[in-house]
Amino acid sequence: MHSLCDVIRLGTAAPALALALCLWGAATPSFAQESPAKPPLSVFRPGEIWPDNHGRPINAHGGGILRHQGVFYWYGEHKTAGEAGNTAQVGVHAYSSKDLYNWEDEGVALAVAPDPASEITAGCILERPKVLFNPRTGKFVMWFHLEIKSKGYDCARSGVAVADRPAGPFRYLGSLRPNAGVWPDDLSPDQRRSLNDREKTELAKYNFTGGPADPLPFPGNLVCRRDFAQGQMARDMTLFLDDDGQAYHIYASEENGTLQVSQLEADYLKPRGRYCRILIGGFNEAPAMFKTEGKYYLLTSGTTGWQPNACRSFSAPAIFGPWTSLGNPCRGTEEQNKNTFESQPACVLPAPGRDGQFIFMADRWRSHNAIDGLYVWLPLRFDNGLPVLEWKQSWSLDVFNTRVADAGK
Repeated sequence: MHSLCDVIRLGTAAPALALALCLWGAATPSFAQESPAKPPLSVFRPGEIWPDNHGRPINAHGGGILRHQGVFYWYGEHKTAGEAGNTAQVGVHAYSSKDLYNWEDEGVALAVAPDPASEITAGCILERPKVLFNPRTGKFVMWFHLEIKSKGYDCARSGVAVADRPAGPFRYLGSLRPNAGVWPDDLSPDQRRSLNDREKTELAKYNFTGGPADPLPFPGNLVCRRDFAQGQMARDMTLFLDDDGQAYHIYASEENGTLQVSQLEADYLKPRGRYCRILIGGFNEAPAMFKTEGKYYLLTSGTTGWQPNACRSFSAPAIFGPWTSLGNPCRGTEEQNKNTFESQPACVLPAPGRDGQFIFMADRWRSHNAIDGLYVWLPLRFDNGLPVLEWKQSWSLDVFNTRVADAGK
């Protein structure tokens, strides 16, 4: 397995941060303009502009939430105007909150690099940043989907950065393709081999575009075996911290056809060398994992680019499976069910002080003008063991009917 150190590229934080701030200021005037101070928010309004403490729209797309010492930190992609805003022009933005309604701007947590040779130079694709705190090392560890500038989505790498404080600045360590030279748990010994000529010819017939395989059906384990030496493809991703402190990296792999669940080392900086393929041939992306009452749950979307599609839900008794489809969790109009309330999953957040209750975090993408993207947060409830999402024009944490003592963890 290749170490992260094999691909490490280091740079100083100050020039990168200065570049990010410059590019941040180049965003549209409507974004940069502050609004007059308003009373604190006490409700969520899905799909509406969500201002920070300066009155500016929150800019943290495809994001995730870390709770540390009673404070919530929201990390996400900082978008800019136009189609160019779909690439990273600034970096990862961070916000903090004590109540989930009102967010304070913490600035750029991970800035794009000023060096054009850097993997995270302006114009790269940097998506779905997620952060965990490692109590063993005292470090905050960020993972994200990375595509090298001007190479489209062909690189399919995972970037890693670390910080001493939750709001950063994060220091970029490098990128990798997970689990190079490692076979997944679900491949039997007789399948753990290189592709033969017949299999290579069969795989060459496929035109992979990020969506369902053409021609169908999905070619089984051929893509996984093809990528054995160089590491597995890793696009849309999330991190999951289990009850026992074990961290996992979950990502769309094998030309988006399969999700992989990969254990991380104790320092969370690289794969541990054990992983499993799940939902093989399902073409799922935007994974969001959570756990309640000893069972694992996963929400995903289909692979339709920037266009929203029907949400999918799954459950499993163990993180490596077996995973069972639970269907579409959305309960709304026909159109809302088809497009997940015009959004795509980003994260599922445990509701503070509410045992077994969760908040669904999602994005409304606006690819033609990336800065116009909005957020859809909805309460997630269970009905006969099935996760359920219903549209609410506005709502508060009071919708959760089960309250427990909030440990502030």
